[in-house]
Amino acid sequence: MAPPQFSGIRACVFDAYGTLFDVHSAVDRHANRIGERAKAVSELWRMKQLQYTWLRSLMGKHAPFWQLTGDALDFALEAHRIFDPSLRDDLMSAYMALTAYPEVKQTLSKLKNAGMRLAILSNGTPHMLESGAESSGIADLLDANLSVEEVGIYKPDPRVYQLAVDRLGVTKDQISFQSSNAWDAVGAATFGFRVAWINRFGQGRERLTAEPDVELRTLDELLLVVGAES
Repeated sequence: MAPPQFSGIRACVFDAYGTLFDVHSAVDRHANRIGERAKAVSELWRMKQLQYTWLRSLMGKHAPFWQLTGDALDFALEAHRIFDPSLRDDLMSAYMALTAYPEVKQTLSKLKNAGMRLAILSNGTPHMLESGAESSGIADLLDANLSVEEVGIYKPDPRVYQLAVDRLGVTKDQISFQSSNAWDAVGAATFGFRVAWINRFGQGRERLTAEPDVELRTLDELLLVVGAES
């Protein structure tokens, strides 16, 4: 069965990490140096990175995502008894140029050709987002890189989602928001966006305040949903 179509969409806004960029590609590049623990290190790194965003938001102790990314990596490496400063530096460098998922560039190009405004809305710092967009070849397709640093708190605080409305000059219901993170999709739906959950990893649905409008497996399925491809 074809997914339902959104109507009146003027802008497509994307989470970055896990949605456009493969967060595990940094460890994948250096997996031979980590060995059999590589997958576990990468998963713990990502889990702690997200936990630190929520905890710092709750404590009112904001710090840039780059710092949190380093703190989370330090936790993961220490947990696995890996003490290699050069590896740590190389993993952090790799995080600045994460691999985009295969369908990302072509999908964004088709959306752009269909007249959509395109933006990233992410926990990442402006420099991290600019670097990721440049290295993956999508920078020229984007109208804006929107970072939580503008409001000083992390997703899913509604002030973060409001950035897209303010900067793109459209209403909430004219924005299709895409995230692979179930909690982010719920946050955006609660705010009032039309939401496509890009469930790349077969996650279960969250038991929270709202649900995304549609669940997709890959980003290219969005084209039909927003009417950019017949």
